[in-house]
Amino acid sequence: MKKITRHIPNTLTCLNLFVGCVACVFAFVGEFTTAACLMLLAAVFDFADGLAARALNAYSKLGKELDSLADVISFGFLPGIILFSYFVKILPADMLFADMYPDINWVYASVAFFIPVFSALRLAKFNIDTRQANSFLGLATPANAIFWGFLVATLNENTPIFEPVISYIVLMALMAIFCGLLIAPVPMFSLKFKDFSWKKHKTQYIFLMVSAVLLILFQLSAFPLIIGFYIVLSLIHDKLL
Repeated sequence: MKKITRHIPNTLTCLNLFVGCVACVFAFVGEFTTAACLMLLAAVFDFADGLAARALNAYSKLGKELDSLADVISFGFLPGIILFSYFVKILPADMLFADMYPDINWVYASVAFFIPVFSALRLAKFNIDTRQANSFLGLATPANAIFWGFLVATLNENTPIFEPVISYIVLMALMAIFCGLLIAPVPMFSLKFKDFSWKKHKTQYIFLMVSAVLLILFQLSAFPLIIGFYIVLSLIHDKLL
């Protein structure tokens, strides 16, 4: 039985990777809501593999490396593809240099791939940083990915607030901020509970309660707001203790 149970965490990690790959296919064809929901499922598998490893005491060097490789796809490449596909969709045909280079929009859209680049840097730093056992330094890749996945899905489902070029510029600026947060040494709380004490986990309880309210009010569109709230709450975390 022990030989079987030790493979459960890695199996969950592989499911994370598999679901992330399927989501990339939907992102390529502009099915952003489906891709974002599959990303969320990948995040559930990502959370479950760590939970299973702790519960079964089934840690391994293979599992650690496999987890990072899966996360690069599900929470790095996937949000990059989602944003890239959205840029290709919204950018007008008369962009600068379009008369000389008809496919120039692909070049403009490719800035979205800074997300997987910085996500990979984030994961590499996490693997060699012993200070992040119970909390994070920098924004975790699943949180960043969920923000982009559901932000694009929400924008795609609704009437644009800005002109396409302005939307592109705003999203690029937002992407620069989030890429910076991925690698910045900014303390971010985790959702690991050692016990159910309110005093020790006040920040986590506040986050979960507000997140539940936002989900009830805004459904899937709540996820970008939840991630934004998570970042703000992390920045004031020490004041709440």
